[in-house]
Amino acid sequence: MAAATTAGRKRRKKAKTKSKSKSKSKKPKTAPQPPPPLPLQPTTSSNHHEDLSNLIPHLVTATYSAISFLRHQDLHLLPSQSLSLESLLCSTSTSFSKLLSLTYFCPESLPPPPPLPPPPAQCWFDRFLTSAAADYDPRWTHFFNLSKPSFTLLLRLLTPSLSSLSPLPPNFALAATLFRLAHSASFSAVSRRFNIDSPAACRAFYTVCKAINENLGHLFEFKSDINRIIVGFGWISLPNCCGVLGLEKFKLDGDLLGENGSLVVQALVDSEGRFLDVSAGWPSTLTPEKVLRQSKLLSGVEETKEYLNGPSFELSDGNSIPQYILGDSCFPLLPWLLTPYKKLDENAGLNSSEMAFNSVHSSGMELVRMAFGRVRKRWKLVAKKWSEQCVEAFPFVIVTCCLLHNFLIKCSEAVQDEDAECSRDQEFPVFDGEVDESGKRIRDALASHLGRANERR
Repeated sequence: MAAATTAGRKRRKKAKTKSKSKSKSKKPKTAPQPPPPLPLQPTTSSNHHEDLSNLIPHLVTATYSAISFLRHQDLHLLPSQSLSLESLLCSTSTSFSKLLSLTYFCPESLPPPPPLPPPPAQCWFDRFLTSAAADYDPRWTHFFNLSKPSFTLLLRLLTPSLSSLSPLPPNFALAATLFRLAHSASFSAVSRRFNIDSPAACRAFYTVCKAINENLGHLFEFKSDINRIIVGFGWISLPNCCGVLGLEKFKLDGDLLGENGSLVVQALVDSEGRFLDVSAGWPSTLTPEKVLRQSKLLSGVEETKEYLNGPSFELSDGNSIPQYILGDSCFPLLPWLLTPYKKLDENAGLNSSEMAFNSVHSSGMELVRMAFGRVRKRWKLVAKKWSEQCVEAFPFVIVTCCLLHNFLIKCSEAVQDEDAECSRDQEFPVFDGEVDESGKRIRDALASHLGRANERR
């Protein structure tokens, strides 16, 4: 029994000693060590420097070749092509300068660039006049959007008003203005072509625009040529109609009038797309009714009675209608301003006479959109967003383009494709005010006349 107890004590003592040795041999836990750093890669700056040394001379040579091409082929390029190439060359020069500054590349280490050919002895416009002596050289239309005979006539009309620009010749001032209007060219691009500085180009531009407004204002013929206007609308089934009134938005760059701010232009046009009256510069925050109420057109009709004061027209059913204007649905219905019929609710449709009137009315409103589309197409300066810093001059420039539009119709110039710039997203809210009862009676009489005309066809 004693021997067994002694053996048990020995076993317990041995186990205790073994456990103690294990605890002593156990290492404390530590945080994982990061992997050893990767060996540094050999530097490649010398390789980059060598690559740039090979690349930059090629860039310089290509740029100089483009400059040389532009100098000697500028009369054979379309303005859109030469202006785009100038813009690209300017961007290339800026990018090249940034490249050198970022890479600390020493320009002196470059091989000398190829020599540029000397610039032409005469400026672009002088050389153009020499080469485009023929009356119907198509480049007149390409560069200035009118033929040489039309340019000559316009120059003769404006020259007395351009004497303040001396020593700049009147033909230079007019051509520079037309080039800027036609191609939305910057003053610096104009100055390069006409050998004048940018301030002189700016002064010439606004002087010529002012001269156009003063000398061509009679081309808004609403009062002076009313018989021709009425006859024109008679051919499109609108008896005694004296015009079509609509609105157009011209966008501004900036937030002067809000995020999508624009200037609104109210215009009256005839059956041939001529502008008869233009009221420009209204902020887009005004409603169409307020624009109309503040325009000279309304005061000329309702207050001074100088417009729409001619005889009434007797319809086939014995009713008579006074002289009137078709107006867009955003305007109020008035005795002299006939707007389209609108559905009173979803379930109530229009009768045949009302639909006949709306159909003819819609065709009439297309004349306004078409006229503005042609202006935007021919004079691209007003088709772009206008800087808010120059917003006060914008209405003045728009009226200038409308007068030039009328002048070119008078000269029988070819009409541009009007579809390109017609705005289809310029919807104005439909007028939702009171209906003038006298205007309603006149519109109903005209609608009945148009409905009977449709039945006879």
